[in-house]
Amino acid sequence: MITIIQRVTEASVTVKGSVIGEIEQGILALVAVEKMDTFAIVERLLERILNYRIFADSDDKMNLSLRDIQGGLLLVPQFTLAANTDKGNRPSFTSAAPPEFGREMFSYLQQHAIQTFENVQFGEFGADMKVALINDGPVTFTLKV
Repeated sequence: MITIIQRVTEASVTVKGSVIGEIEQGILALVAVEKMDTFAIVERLLERILNYRIFADSDDKMNLSLRDIQGGLLLVPQFTLAANTDKGNRPSFTSAAPPEFGREMFSYLQQHAIQTFENVQFGEFGADMKVALINDGPVTFTLKV
């Protein structure tokens, strides 16, 4: 799995003109499922997101996790992160999971996140989404599990 996490002061996802997920301070995570991913990888990714220390402590050092600050988590499926851009001018999606498998893995991520963390919202797999955010810092990291 490949994930871009962004520390945000707010973020939202809109589908067909309706907001389907929104958070205040926390993490917006764009998530790509790859062909070789497993349920164990999904679980490991979520733990890394929840425990990644990207929020400032009292000394203004990035030393606090999403769990520490009790912020929001917005998980958004984005298969284009799995693109191979090494050659040419057109991305290749050969490592991206097929749609049915990607949907299954993202659904598992949703279920696991709901059981693991209280303040979680989601984008919609396969939908044309509009994502809005205010990146705090900006602070952005790529996580690959």
